[in-house]
Amino acid sequence: MAGFGVPGRLAGGLRVVPHPAVMLVLEVGECRAVVDDGTGRRHRGSVVAGPGFGAGGAVRAWGSQVECVQVRLSPVVARAVLGVSPADVAGGMAVLDDLWGRDAARVREQLGEASSWQERFALTDALLARRWDARSPVDAEVARAWERIVAGRGLLRIGPLADELGWSRKRLWSRFHAQLGMPPKRAAQLVRFDHAAHRLVAGRGAARVAAESGYADQSHLHREVMAFTGLTPAAVAAEPFLTIDDTAWPGPDRTPARDPGPRSVSSRPGTADSRRRP
Repeated sequence: MAGFGVPGRLAGGLRVVPHPAVMLVLEVGECRAVVDDGTGRRHRGSVVAGPGFGAGGAVRAWGSQVECVQVRLSPVVARAVLGVSPADVAGGMAVLDDLWGRDAARVREQLGEASSWQERFALTDALLARRWDARSPVDAEVARAWERIVAGRGLLRIGPLADELGWSRKRLWSRFHAQLGMPPKRAAQLVRFDHAAHRLVAGRGAARVAAESGYADQSHLHREVMAFTGLTPAAVAAEPFLTIDDTAWPGPDRTPARDPGPRSVSSRPGTADSRRRP
């Protein structure tokens, strides 16, 4: 869980970089962000975005004096917490007003009345706990497949993974896609890209990142980064939200079911402040 504040206007909009998690973005206060989904449609208010949202690099967020709390949820638990399956927002997004009705407005009002980020985090924790529905799990095999893909940083081969689970490859593809909104191979590509992107931000050269991240060569890395972001690897390394990601979301696993704790830090990519719970 992390808090973000935009002290001024996002000049030119902020590019949304795909991430292997379901993202819940809860707006705070009166100023509202606008998300251009790349198809000409613009969405206002709090949103839920599926894993890989922003692929292609055309999705941008706009706004001025915007504050929000962002929660990253593993696709395995997202339905139980949010009441919406990752498959329902696969690669896209939904406005929270459409999903939660009046509850979305009440949450926004409560967060706006909170006197500190710590209080906002506590309110968000309580909200997610109230909405938890243990009757909405995914298959144990699907959950295990997701955990293995994340632990392997996207480098696992799907055939051996299906054998490990005792399923056919076709059954794994079907169940995984139906419950998490993407086939296992796409999930592995997204997780691998996420780790590669953070290595680029850390200052490693593209050739080294390609070798460390399991790409065939530097050209393979270039093609995949372009497919996910519309940018070259060098340009991705300077993307604002990626450059503050380690501050907002520290640790080796960037797809936590919940990221608990209360400490506040700030960072400046030139456009946004980030506050997180450790």
